[in-house]
Amino acid sequence: MSEHSLPDDAGPEQADALPEYAERVLEVTELIPPGRVMTYGDVAEWLDEGGPRQVGRVMSLYGGGVPWWRVVRADGVLLAGHELEALGHYRAEGTPLKEASRAAEGHLPRLDLKRARWDGGERAQGHT
Repeated sequence: MSEHSLPDDAGPEQADALPEYAERVLEVTELIPPGRVMTYGDVAEWLDEGGPRQVGRVMSLYGGGVPWWRVVRADGVLLAGHELEALGHYRAEGTPLKEASRAAEGHLPRLDLKRARWDGGERAQGHT
């Protein structure tokens, strides 16, 4: 865990004073182009700090004002409780999906990470 990790008592009421790590995670989220995604681990690796859990915590506490649907689970499963909203964004943006089989619970598609994953590309070269 990094020195910039979120404290256990960090909550939405502290949104005015965003921790530096949270600001950085949200900045990366805003760089992800429409139709592309990064996993929680990808974001942490790109920042060279924290891990998937820290990124997930930032997104759960502060991610409402950024394109949160572009930061995803590594297995491509849609975010529990937000599946339909995320699916609407993915379809509108043309994000590659794998259609669910009839046997899949809820018949919801998964993200096609092979095609949708963004590695930072040319827009990320100027990050520090």
